[in-house]
Amino acid sequence: MSETLSPRDVFLELLEGITTGRFSGLARLYAEDAVVETVFEPVGPRRIEGRGALDERFAAVAEHSPLELRAANVVVRETDDPEVVVAEFDYHVHHRTTGRTFEAANIQVLRVRDGLIVHSRDFHDHLALITAGGDLPRLVAALEGR
Repeated sequence: MSETLSPRDVFLELLEGITTGRFSGLARLYAEDAVVETVFEPVGPRRIEGRGALDERFAAVAEHSPLELRAANVVVRETDDPEVVVAEFDYHVHHRTTGRTFEAANIQVLRVRDGLIVHSRDFHDHLALITAGGDLPRLVAALEGR
């Protein structure tokens, strides 16, 4: 009989998968009807619903992302709700295409029920990631086209 992971352990497993580039299978950490909100996403989807959509999103990141990520300054705070954790961390980022290295701040608020993420609100520094990739002009054009 396997033990159900705590919300803290689920977050740490998610972070490890992302930072080691093992995106395949990360969707298994989410409930079938999970909702992920990427609050500060400037042009992509700000809401992803369902494990299948998350699996597609992780596959796209694995195929196209030029970023190497290393987590630092990780702090996971438990709350008065046993299902909810708040994780604060930095990514030390190396952009393989531009060669730039930089840090990007992150906060994730996860609701984990029965060992699966049912809801996540993700606050990532998307502007730092876009700027380091030299994609700021494309971002401006996309925003003007809205």
